Amino acid sequence: MKKADCFQLGYVAKLHGYKGEVSLFFDTTNPEYYRNLDAVFIDISGNLTPFFIDRIELGKKGFARVKFEGVDDEQSAKSILRKELYLPLKALPDLEGKHFYDHEVVGFSVIDAEKGNVGKLIEVVDYKTNPLLRIEATNGNEVLLPLLADLIQSVDRDKKELHVKSPEGLIELYLES
Repeated sequence: MKKADCFQLGYVAKLHGYKGEVSLFFDTTNPEYYRNLDAVFIDISGNLTPFFIDRIELGKKGFARVKFEGVDDEQSAKSILRKELYLPLKALPDLEGKHFYDHEVVGFSVIDAEKGNVGKLIEVVDYKTNPLLRIEATNGNEVLLPLLADLIQSVDRDKKELHVKSPEGLIELYLES
């Protein structure tokens, strides 16, 4: 499995006891969706290695207590500590309306309600306190738009367009410089 075909679900957060159990952190809006996982891929030295789950128990705030097959002692569990977890992209549930996955809209045209075609979305910068849309404008400038609740108007997956209503005057600041 290649990373390009996967999304990062979270990471192995800490040990849980001394019999090989670990706590995973699911960096996702709905950890409950992953309640019945059979396996995950763990990045070990740049290679995605499958780990099969014996049992999983969801906790609070995105954490889950997990026992992996073949990880039966503290030393084995320590070897995967702080490693990233991945799942294939096909494991993601389909989103509708103006909801989207960050990786899904990269490369989409960004269409502003007032300014029209702003440019191509280069990346969704996932700052916890202020996520941003990073856009390469049609004139070559970079445009950063705060990913506010009312910013996204619609997502047209067929046309690969992200329709936005940016704060008044913000796009002009970038396009004029």
